[in-house]
Amino acid sequence: MYQQMIFVNLPVADVDTSKKFFTELGYTINPQFTTDDCACVVISDTIIAMMLSKQRYADFTKKQIADATKTSEVLLCLSAESREKVDELVDDAIAAGGTATGEAQDHGFMYGRAFDDPDGHTWEVMWMDPAAVQG
Repeated sequence: MYQQMIFVNLPVADVDTSKKFFTELGYTINPQFTTDDCACVVISDTIIAMMLSKQRYADFTKKQIADATKTSEVLLCLSAESREKVDELVDDAIAAGGTATGEAQDHGFMYGRAFDDPDGHTWEVMWMDPAAVQG
């Protein structure tokens, strides 16, 4: 059965910095699709983040490239299997050079935190009680 994938393409200042940051979070780099100006970060079987140098990113758009440290171009949200995994991933991101952003959001059945990666892209990490989704 076909499983749809998502490839998130993000402009970065330094591909090597992005590779180091995301591998410190436990993700892998697919060398088949990684070059000096692009890193293929495997988040899951269906989620791939392509970290493109700004020069390479410009090959795919005629629009001005947003400076994610000054403006928000996208909010990326990853699910986590538990509240503890939310904290673990965000704490690891901060330790790897990311920046905490916003306050933890605790709604009882849903819990989330967020961090900015070294280029300022905001990554939210969220857990939701499976019982809340079903009912």
